[in-house]
Amino acid sequence: MNDEQKQFEDLEQRLHGRKTEYDTIAVPDAAVQQSVQTGIRQAARRRKSRVRWYMSSISAAAIILLFTGCIRVSPAFASFVEQWPGMEGIVSMIRQDKGLQMAIDQSLLQKVGITDEHDGASVTIDGIITDESRMVIFYTMKGMKDPEKGEYDIELLDENGDNLPVAFSYFSPGETSDKNIYENYIDVIFTDETSPPEELSVVFKPREKARSGEWKVTLPVDKNLTKGMKRVLPVNQTLTVDGQRIEVKQATLYPTRLVLEVEFDPKNTKEVFGLSDLQLVDEQGRAWRTNTSTGEDERSIYFESMYFSIPKKLTLQGSGLSGLDKDELEFSLNLESGRITGGPSTIEFMGSEVVGKDRILEFSVPDINGGFTLAFTEIKDEAGKTYEVPTSSWRTKDGDSSGITTVHSTVENGAKIKGHLQMKLSTYPMKIKAPFSLEIPLDN
Repeated sequence: MNDEQKQFEDLEQRLHGRKTEYDTIAVPDAAVQQSVQTGIRQAARRRKSRVRWYMSSISAAAIILLFTGCIRVSPAFASFVEQWPGMEGIVSMIRQDKGLQMAIDQSLLQKVGITDEHDGASVTIDGIITDESRMVIFYTMKGMKDPEKGEYDIELLDENGDNLPVAFSYFSPGETSDKNIYENYIDVIFTDETSPPEELSVVFKPREKARSGEWKVTLPVDKNLTKGMKRVLPVNQTLTVDGQRIEVKQATLYPTRLVLEVEFDPKNTKEVFGLSDLQLVDEQGRAWRTNTSTGEDERSIYFESMYFSIPKKLTLQGSGLSGLDKDELEFSLNLESGRITGGPSTIEFMGSEVVGKDRILEFSVPDINGGFTLAFTEIKDEAGKTYEVPTSSWRTKDGDSSGITTVHSTVENGAKIKGHLQMKLSTYPMKIKAPFSLEIPLDN
């Protein structure tokens, strides 16, 4: 056995060791308290230029638990992991994205290694991968106070110091074998109107007002690594799911993702929040999955990329959709009596409480296992004043077979509201089973 083979075997043993650690994590019931604002913040802030999603560290651990099977690493990926000790802790999450791993295999990772350090704590941007559609930013935190609790906000700035008009998501960072070191990555979506900046600043700020200071890392962005790496696949076919017409316009392949452009017919009777269990399947049965989309009637759906492994055949498959009849999107709520007029028949008001300047509304809705929760585009009081609902949380207890989830929606600065509220839904956990498939033409 030569030294290179031994290096790979040692690395795989360490990865298996880290996987075993995650397999034995006891995820407490509190972990199901999903303060995951994936999509909730997107809906609440649709009118703003920046959209963020957050996920709790325990939720990240739950995702890690989804990683199964034998861990095999290519030489390029092994080299990537070896560059930064401790990266084994998030390898499983990265390896769930086949396209991202292949991009690393193709040496598209831009090494950075820039650190901002003060007050005994530091943030390092280890490296980035970027193309015209997506940027993934790998970072490490050392000596920070409780980063795994999601106590830090992140801002992304361009070379002029302005906020990037992008959507981005990040998990609370995962702890490594060194309890003082945490690491994870930021996932950035560029739309047709935006592109990677020439220079990027990543800013970490404590959420607690009592804690001062921020960590800021500024780095150049090497866009030449993926310049011109884009492939457009025209589709132009119409898909009908539960009577709802969806035009599948085209697929665009980038090194880091595939973007499927679809348009929902405005004449549809339902507001479609998303297509369920959506995946692209090739001739070998390999599935390229998605869990992200942006837009309303015209929508971009993001999949893992097969840029470096173009299949011979590609089929879009799904189990149905999540949506509501359009006349059920709006309803009124009497805060005093708890009576709901209009809206879906499966929603029930459970009460409210005042917390500081905010009011928290509690609802009972169908089980949220479908991936969509209860969220609002707007809430208005009797005087016509509009309130934002930036966060929602929910809990489904282990062993609860009732099929019901309790959702707490925070009305920002809504402590003094009373009487009737006019409410409009942006998402709702209503799944409709209607399997479908559509072949995506490939020009090989």
